Amino acid sequence: MNDNTEWVVWNGSLGVLDMVAMGRIEQDSSGRNAWLAEPYDIVGPFNLDELETLGRIAFGACLVMSRRKWQEDQTELRLQAREQRRAYAEQFNREFAKRFAEPDDDSEYRALLELPSEGALTTAEINSAFRRLAKTTHPDVGGDHDAYCRLTEARDALMERASSVN
Repeated sequence: MNDNTEWVVWNGSLGVLDMVAMGRIEQDSSGRNAWLAEPYDIVGPFNLDELETLGRIAFGACLVMSRRKWQEDQTELRLQAREQRRAYAEQFNREFAKRFAEPDDDSEYRALLELPSEGALTTAEINSAFRRLAKTTHPDVGGDHDAYCRLTEARDALMERASSVN
């Protein structure tokens, strides 16, 4: 291997392709261990003899490979990476939708505002409950921002439902 040889670094999960030289190389009883040069110097140690023999090695989420091996495998690697990123995006979208979906009924909102679990609600009842709880929940009085946001969300949803009924 020539010290000036550049290797391909492929991170399919991010879709990042770059070229890098070898950084530090150490010889021990198991062979040559290497680290990539900056800015990838955290990649290592890996077996340099294995990399030169096989043309590529996996290190974490990255593949380090020869230019020749990249040329042979890039189409398949790019397709795999695109499918993996698509699957991650779909999973994220499902989790996001589940987390921020409005409940089918208003029982969660009623519980947050400490309102009766059944029966019609007036806008005055909803506002009164919100104001009472906001006095201790609002961040300006030492309350929790997220709790206040949930309280506000509950008030808004119940107000919308109450106004559509009346």
